[in-house]
Formats: sequence, structure tokens, C-alpha cells
Amino acid sequence: MSEFTIKNPLIEQRADPWIYKHTDGYYYFTASVPEYDRIELRRSKTIEGLTNADAKVVWVKHESGLMSANIWAPEIHYIDEKWYIYYAAARTSETNDGLFDHRMFVLENSSANPLEGEFVEKGQIKTKWESFALDATSFEHKGVRYLVWAQKDPEIFGNSNMYISEMENPWTLKGEQVCITTPEYDWEKIGFLVNEGAAVLKRNGRIFITFSASATDFNYCMGILTADENSDLLNPASWHKTPEPVFVTSEETGQYGPGHNSFTVSEDGTQDILVYHARNYKEIEGDPLYDPNRHTRVQPISWNEDGTPHFGVPVPDAKKVNN
Repeated sequence: MSEFTIKNPLIEQRADPWIYKHTDGYYYFTASVPEYDRIELRRSKTIEGLTNADAKVVWVKHESGLMSANIWAPEIHYIDEKWYIYYAAARTSETNDGLFDHRMFVLENSSANPLEGEFVEKGQIKTKWESFALDATSFEHKGVRYLVWAQKDPEIFGNSNMYISEMENPWTLKGEQVCITTPEYDWEKIGFLVNEGAAVLKRNGRIFITFSASATDFNYCMGILTADENSDLLNPASWHKTPEPVFVTSEETGQYGPGHNSFTVSEDGTQDILVYHARNYKEIEGDPLYDPNRHTRVQPISWNEDGTPHFGVPVPDAKKVNN
């Protein structure tokens, strides 16, 4: 097993980070930018190389109407030999800055390299309700493609729950959407009642979905859902939520509000890598959403004897991350 020797932060001022290692040997990176006005992509043969890789702007928000404000949490996926970017965007009006008016949208690019060619708008992912919706992620299991996302149910008190649905194609849901978690524990309900930012990891006969909870300050943290790989993933009873958070603020290491994670693998493929954002200070002036210093960070995952992932604590800045 190779040593993983990256120093954090990997990329400054990039929140909601997504790193995907493709079959071409490149790592592809995208994330929320502080201005919330565009989607960028960068790629590198190494994770560490993403730090200084050129960032290509592949899409810019609209001037008005749908997709005109608060472009949040893009993810890039490779599905059926095409590239797709899932992202959330809001609309603005004379009386509304679009905050918390998000819907989910999809871009498509048929080029071999997604930094080339054109990303075409495939439109909004339509769900059961026309309500606040964001953080779409997609995965395939046993020949079926699924979408997992966060959304506000108009009939449920709180800000967002998480849902799963089968997909007809990369931008269209098929059948019923099913709720797999709502904020129920105290650590999920600080500031806001939030379950969001799903990321999927398939290992050891199980499917793990991590998610983030509470407000985006130092209370932000990660939880985890687990399902047996042979269970019906569209049955809410298949999903078990661990009662305690699995990744939280560490005063000792100076890392605050770790969350909105994704997963990638080391260059040699032997290690699962946790990708997340966190700040290196606790006190924030104004709305945390407009504080730009959620930096992208990475560290290896270890595994418990029972086959579940162990995330440990967020490592301190500037210290070499070892396995």
C-alpha cells in the first residue's frame, strides 16, 4: 500500500468538492466557487496536481430567470460514454435573491475530455414537488441507475430530507421517489434541519451514503446511511442511519464544519480517499454561506473490523496526510 502524502488544504476557497478518477487516468475536480456564478472543471493525473491545475469555466449562470443565481455543488459523472454535470441553481427576481429557491439541473458533454467540447443544458430534474432541491448525485447498482438528492417536502417541517429514485436517463427520474432520511437527531438540527450532500461508496457487500447535516458553520458534520447490497434500495427500511455523526469539527486540529464530501481513490487504487470541505476558524462574520473559506481537503479512509468506513478526525492544515 502506497503512502498518501498530500498536505491540506488541497484547493482553497472551493466548497462542496467533487473529485472523480476516470478510466483515462485523470482526476476531474469541480466544486462551488465563492461567487456562486459558474461551474469550473480541472483535471490532473494526480490528486495533488489538482491544486495548481488550470480551471476551465465550462458553464456560466444565466442573466435572469432559472439558473441565474447561487450555483451550488456541481458534480461530474461519466454515464453511457458521456459526461454529465449535476448542479443546483436558483432564480432571482426584484424581491428575491434566489437563496433557498434552488432546483436541480443537468449538463451533458459528449467529448472524450470534458474540458473540451460543449456542455449542453438538459434541463431541470423534475421531482414530486416544485420545491427547494439540490445536491443531486448518481450511482449505478446491479444494472440500475439511481439518483439521490436533498429536497424540501412541503408537508414536513424542516429544510431538506434526502430521497432516492430510479432514473430513466441521466436527467429524468423514473417511478416513485422515496425518502431515506430526515433530520431526527440533535446533531442534524442545529441552525437548520438539514440532510444534504449525499455521496455513495460501495464496499464490503454494502452501500454507504454519507450526508451532511445542520447549518454550514462549525456545526456542519457528516452522517452515514447503510444498506445491504442485495436489499431493495427503493425501500426506506433498507437504509439504516448511524445514530451518531461520523465526521465532525475538531478543535484540536483546527478544522471546523467538515462536510459535503465525495469519495475518490489513490493513484494506485489501493486506498479510498475522503474529499470534503472545512474551515480553519470557528467564528464567522455574517451568513456562513457567504464566507468563502471552505477549503477542499482530502484524507484516507480506514476500515473497521465490521466492514464499515472509519473517517477519523479532520487532519490539521499543513501537516502531511499519512495513511
